[in-house]
Parts: sequence; structure tokens; C-alpha cells
Amino acid sequence: MKPLFLSFIIQIFFLNLLSAQQATINIVNQERNSSYRGLSVVDDETVWVSGSNGTVGLSTDAGKNWQWVNPIGYEKIDFRDIEAFDENEALIISAGSPAIILSTQDGGRSWKEVFSDKRPEIFYDGFAFTSKGVGIAFGDAINGKMPLLKSIDFGKSWKDISANMHFTIADGEAGFAASGTSIYCDNNGTYWIATGGTAANIYSSKDQGDTWQRYSCPMIQGKNSTGPFSVAFYTSKTGIVVGGDYKDDKNKDKNSLLTNDGGKTWFAPQTAPAGFKSAVIYLSKKQLICTGTSGTDRSNDGGKNWTPIGKESFNAVQKAKKGQAVFLAGDKGKIAKLVL
Repeated sequence: MKPLFLSFIIQIFFLNLLSAQQATINIVNQERNSSYRGLSVVDDETVWVSGSNGTVGLSTDAGKNWQWVNPIGYEKIDFRDIEAFDENEALIISAGSPAIILSTQDGGRSWKEVFSDKRPEIFYDGFAFTSKGVGIAFGDAINGKMPLLKSIDFGKSWKDISANMHFTIADGEAGFAASGTSIYCDNNGTYWIATGGTAANIYSSKDQGDTWQRYSCPMIQGKNSTGPFSVAFYTSKTGIVVGGDYKDDKNKDKNSLLTNDGGKTWFAPQTAPAGFKSAVIYLSKKQLICTGTSGTDRSNDGGKNWTPIGKESFNAVQKAKKGQAVFLAGDKGKIAKLVL
């Protein structure tokens, strides 16, 4: 058995080494001094980004050229998440107070405020939408209650559904608005929300936010800088969370976990990603990409083993909803295309 096992390990090593050599990260734009955390890739040509200084960008030629379509009057707002449905229709949500959601129907030439919450404690972390336009946004708890919003019309209007979440959120437990991916949904209307800080949990709803379950997540936790920062699912059962400690971003202890039962239980990969990660995506059942300030990593075996493919810092990574293109976004105005 030992020679066979050794052969298997060697095979995995060389497969991952080959994949790392074949992957390249090409910067396509770095003209603005903004930190991008919102990223939405509609198809192989249409890419939207959002971030600090009220910045919103749109490319319709795979990142070669960009239109800066910043909403007027919101220059100091940090738009941490963006959801685009095509080259004309998109939504952006702010982090911090006031909480604002803006909608455009004309490629960013004009924006309409479709939601606002001016409470000083309010802080939304992101939103996620099904292909049929059902979306949920979540925020950090206020007095133990998680703020939840729901839209059924592609974000044109919103309803407060916070009362549907019956769990009390612990002091210091919160979401992370690091990439807009601490909430995820599939097209069947199942949603997952990852929280960290003093306690790490996964909140899941199988009925578009009407009822919720809570599952413990054994990722590194206990400080306001620790926990799961991003969640993704390939099927309703098969999923992953990544994160770690953004104040100790070289530490890869308990920074990635996998589930085969929809998030009820989690287990560690054989080889963890290198350091802190703020976003993860499935390219296929076997192939995944995650990124963070510690760099970008790739897995070719469903998240069990990871290999670094780039050391440069990024905040977000997304694959085209209709296509194969993969883009990354980060601080100092960095937007990149991942070539596999």
C-alpha cells in the first residue's frame, strides 16, 4: 500500500504544479486609486466592479476598456458588492451607514436609490441573487438581530424580512464585507450566509429566506478579524468556505473547510490554501479558485488540495455567469483576468 500511496501523492503534486504553471493573472486595468471588493461578471465580455470612493466600472470588451459610471452624489460611499444582470442593469450596495442600494437600468448613466437605512449601527455585508431575480441582502446584527432584506424583482424593490431569522446573533459575531461573497445562493433559492468574529456560523435557508437553520463552522474564530469570509456551493450539498485571519494573512490554519451535506458539517482539506482568503468560486466540480491578500490559489480536486498561482493581493474573484471568463479585483484599482 505504501508505494501506491506515494505514487498517488506524487501524481497529485505534479498535477497541481502543472496547473499552477499554466495559469496566469494579467492586470487589465489599474487607472483608479480605489479598492474594489464588488465584482460581477455577466459574460465573457461584460464585467462590472465597485468599491471605495463611490467607484463603479463597466467593461463590455473583456476588460480592455472601462467606463467609469460613478453615481453622482455618492463619492464618499464604499460600494462593497455589486450584482449585474447584463450590460445595462446592475445593483450596488454600500457598507456602513447609511446603508444604500442603488439600481441602474442604463449601464450606469443614471442611478436610482431603491433602499436606504440611516441607522448609525447599520452595516450590510452583501447580497446574492438567483437567475430569476430573487435576492437577499444581510448585515451585521443589531441587538442580536441580523438585518435581512429580500427582493423578488431584480432589486427594484426591497422588503425587510429580518423577523424570519429567529436566531440570536452573538456579541462580536458578524459578516465580512470583503468581497460580497459571504452570502451565496443557488438558482433553486437556497441561500447560505457565513459569519465570523467571535463565533463562526453558517445560516442556511432552503425557501428563499422564509425560514433559516444555523450550523456551527469550525473555522478559525474568536477575534474580529477571523472566520469565514466567503462561501460557495457547487450543488445544494457540496460547498466550501474560505477565510482565516486578515490581520495574520500568511497563517493558513483553519482557513478553508469543505462540506458534503449542505453546510451542516465541515471538514478540512488535505492541503490548505496559502494564507488568508476573502473569496472562492467553483469553476467546475473539481476546479476551484480562491484569492485574498495572500495571493491566489487553485484546486483541481474539489478543494482537497491547493496550489498557489500568484502572490499578488486581490479581494474578489468571479467567473462569468454565462461563459468561462474569470476576473479578479483588488486594492489600488487592480482588475485582472485569470487565464487558465
